Amino acid sequence: MKNKKISSFLIITFAFMQILSINYPNYAVFGEEIYNNNSIDVQAVETTQQDKYPDYAKMYVGDDKHEKFNRKMFNLNMKLNKYVAKPIHIIWSSIMPKFGIDRIRDAYNNIEYPKRLASCIIQRDGKGIKQETIRFLTNSTLGLGGLFDPADKIFKIKPTNENMEQALCKCKMGSGSYLVMPCLHSCTPRSLCGRALEAALDPSVYLASPITSIVKFGLMLNRTSYMQPLAHLIETTYADPYDIHKKLFGIENYIKNSNFDRQKLVTEEKELIEDGLTEKAEKLIEEENITNDKFSFNNIPDNEHPTGFSSDIGNILPLADSLKADIIIDGYKTQTPIIDSMKTALFDDKSIDKSIWNEISIWNRSFARRIKTDSITVDGSNVPYKFKYILQKDKTAPVVFLYPSIGEGIGNHHSLVFGKMFYDNGYSVVMQGSHFHWEFVKSMPEGFAPGIPYKDAPYVREVSAKILDRLGEKYSIAPSKKIVVGTSFGAVAALFVANEENKNNILNINKYIAISPPIELKYALEQLDKNSDEFDKNSDEVKDKTALTAAKILQLYDLKDEKMFKIDKLPFSDEEGKLITTFILRQKLSDIIFTLEKNPKDKKSDIYKMINNMSYHDYAEKYLGLGINGSNQTDAESEIYNKSSLYSLREYLMTSNNYKIYESIDDYFINKEQIKKLKNIAGENLICINCGAHLGFLYTKEFLENFKNMMFQT
Repeated sequence: MKNKKISSFLIITFAFMQILSINYPNYAVFGEEIYNNNSIDVQAVETTQQDKYPDYAKMYVGDDKHEKFNRKMFNLNMKLNKYVAKPIHIIWSSIMPKFGIDRIRDAYNNIEYPKRLASCIIQRDGKGIKQETIRFLTNSTLGLGGLFDPADKIFKIKPTNENMEQALCKCKMGSGSYLVMPCLHSCTPRSLCGRALEAALDPSVYLASPITSIVKFGLMLNRTSYMQPLAHLIETTYADPYDIHKKLFGIENYIKNSNFDRQKLVTEEKELIEDGLTEKAEKLIEEENITNDKFSFNNIPDNEHPTGFSSDIGNILPLADSLKADIIIDGYKTQTPIIDSMKTALFDDKSIDKSIWNEISIWNRSFARRIKTDSITVDGSNVPYKFKYILQKDKTAPVVFLYPSIGEGIGNHHSLVFGKMFYDNGYSVVMQGSHFHWEFVKSMPEGFAPGIPYKDAPYVREVSAKILDRLGEKYSIAPSKKIVVGTSFGAVAALFVANEENKNNILNINKYIAISPPIELKYALEQLDKNSDEFDKNSDEVKDKTALTAAKILQLYDLKDEKMFKIDKLPFSDEEGKLITTFILRQKLSDIIFTLEKNPKDKKSDIYKMINNMSYHDYAEKYLGLGINGSNQTDAESEIYNKSSLYSLREYLMTSNNYKIYESIDDYFINKEQIKKLKNIAGENLICINCGAHLGFLYTKEFLENFKNMMFQT
């Protein structure tokens, strides 16, 4: 189900696609090919941003002149989908197995050859005409009428996926204003004209009969069923689904109308599958100054970080007299701390979604589908807080609580992978969202703003306690053991909850595992903003660079379907990596601010004007009453920072043995001096890893072996 996977990936990695705001020319150079972007959509959109951070919705779709109407239509479409379309899709997906749905989709795509051919002809794209014609003839014959795609699988002839809007764009037709129409979702006047032309190219339009109508309805039903996971992700992941949907439409449209999806941003040669990176991609990285031998770790001051590391970093340890790595990861192809952190996406388990049935089918019994959702009330005046869980049949089975990274919701991918790992080893699993997440904020008492660990911990602890009570009442569980596992900011929360429990034990937690917790709040806040401030976010080329990076991510992800695919390096520059990571965190901040401000339902322009001018530094000042600059800090602010660092847990960390902390020595949220101080406090309970940066080591066998041995050995 390739289309569904790509749609889901668009949401999961949407941050990757839209924040590469660095200078880029009006042509793209990759390897030996130069692509002139003469056909790029020219809209009456200001690309020069006056805000501190770019407004990508405005950048790609222009001013939302009809926002009030569009939001009402968007909400209507969401309700129509929930109460009309989705039930029908569930029935269809429960009748037809996933294999059958995929075959019908492929056949329908094959039938759409005329519209793609016409688009290529109008664009005078000889290569596209040839490619689409060969694909159509091959799939119509060897592919049994298009039920299969041997053109791609056997002959490696990729589809062009052209449409008539692209042809109109090539003819210099402007897009017009952004619109949301009933049942059509996002569109523009140009896209509507394109759809009308495509309808004229559909032979079935001229065959008016009951049978034809039924067949067309079935094909439409089959095709639209792929969008249900995407719709669910948009609705549940972001505080303002409308804004995200608008950005998604804008970036996808720009990629297609600029033909960036046709460029080989990531090569498809065999070497990528065999070696991780092709020679071309390796050369590209070298040209962008990301050589692996540029830096020597021994020459780096304790309070600084390099932008690259030697590939044999493990051979130059110990780093200091009192610091050495406890886990050496062999063969880790180190790039930069930022890009290495992005490798956390490789922490995966394909069995999570394994099923012969569609994701929304009632017969789908994959691990992800067996996870249940429930809610508790933390404050009676606010909305209930949702959580996910999956229980063992044994009511005395041990239970693990998962506290995810900053801004992650209850269905985040890391929690699913960790959850599967624990469940397979006999644990019941509870998945909480980050306390720095909009759903958590909405369920808290009035005036709550997350960000100060020792103030947040009591709320996180209360949520865990109420979840235990809820599951105890509902299923009479009596866990023999309880464990908390936190990652990143969730790891900080885990340790502060542990400190609270050490003073007054109400949860009876047996062990706390903290993976990559930032050690000092002030330092972490500085790093959150530092990378985004290094680049020119007002560049006229922001749109091109952003779209090209988005297309690169999709092409890289698409290669995951290849057999024997393996990649242990990522084809991104350090600048791209910094901005990608920055935007991921900024999007989470945006959701928090959007929730805290409680703006009117229809008009949101003012709130996004504020969001696009607010950094984490600004958030700390406005909502937490904290300054960052030391010279301007009050004694009270300094005390808050001190009480928010892991050093403030000294008594607990020195006297307890029911915790473990994993830190990578090249994590950009901490520095060597901080690790040494924490090591002096935590001793053997702090496990240092030689590389992998911030959570970028999760997928490595060395970490997983250590983690599993500690957790599951009897």
